[in-house]
Amino acid sequence: MLDFVLPRRCSACGRSGPACCEPCRARFVRLFPPVCERCGAPGAWPVQRCAECSGRRLGFAKARAAILYEAHAKTVVRAWKENGRRDLSRVVAQLVAEVVPRPDADVLTFVPGERDRVLRRGHAPPERLAAELGRIWSLPVEPLLRRSRHVSPQRGLSLVERRRNVAGAFATAGRMVGAVALIDDVYTTGSTVSACSAALRRAGADRVDVVCLARAVR
Repeated sequence: MLDFVLPRRCSACGRSGPACCEPCRARFVRLFPPVCERCGAPGAWPVQRCAECSGRRLGFAKARAAILYEAHAKTVVRAWKENGRRDLSRVVAQLVAEVVPRPDADVLTFVPGERDRVLRRGHAPPERLAAELGRIWSLPVEPLLRRSRHVSPQRGLSLVERRRNVAGAFATAGRMVGAVALIDDVYTTGSTVSACSAALRRAGADRVDVVCLARAVR
């Protein structure tokens, strides 16, 4: 009845149908290798460290993303994150699983959302993505991280400002062991996932790998 009264539309093109129609799914720029071994930035050939992550202290062992964060992807991500399109969670998880190999991890966790933003959006996208990937990859999902203080939005900040903004902003509930895969929606500079990964490592995680839906390329 709800579909009859409020027919579903594609989040990208607006046509009646699924949350993201097949033509729009085909338009995503998938980030298959070659990529930077450490941060996952696409390039002409594989490298251990690219210009973007070389010389930086990163808390994670490696990061991978499924799609390039360009105009088309931004439209869909905005609908998912800001416009309440929770029906996109399964779509974006399938995109990730198509491109990113199942991580060699004991557990999945996610970047915790700011309380006010979660309430405004009605959901926490990284948590929903982690839940869907846990189902696809048959891995447990645990809320291992919490925010220890308020973090201002990262949008518009420089790389140095982003690092300072999230420094010490995440904590864990206790000690942990094993390998963790950290899930987030968009990798921009890696500052947030690096801060989260550092907190997990301090708590005893043997290794932290990052998996994101989209990747911004500067």
